[in-house]
Amino acid sequence: MFAQVHYLIRSKLDGKYLVARPKTTEVEYLLTFQEQYQALTYLNTHGGGVTDSFGVESLSGDQLKGVLQRWQYGGIGLVKDPLLPQIQFLSII
Repeated sequence: MFAQVHYLIRSKLDGKYLVARPKTTEVEYLLTFQEQYQALTYLNTHGGGVTDSFGVESLSGDQLKGVLQRWQYGGIGLVKDPLLPQIQFLSII
């Protein structure tokens, strides 16, 4: 997970990252994508009229680890299919 480049969606207005909360918990998971085009597809498909308020950002594994710690996320939500969306939640211990 930390050896590759990750793509995230971030608000241009307040700098917050796009997160997901599984129905069974209040813990926030940082949404990550394996490719930039997947993040853009997700944003264009599910962003409605607010897509201009967001941007796609790439982070290395080390940077991702710092973001997870700084914002106190419970883990990552790896988006496998941006159209459905299909998300695999990975907790950090």
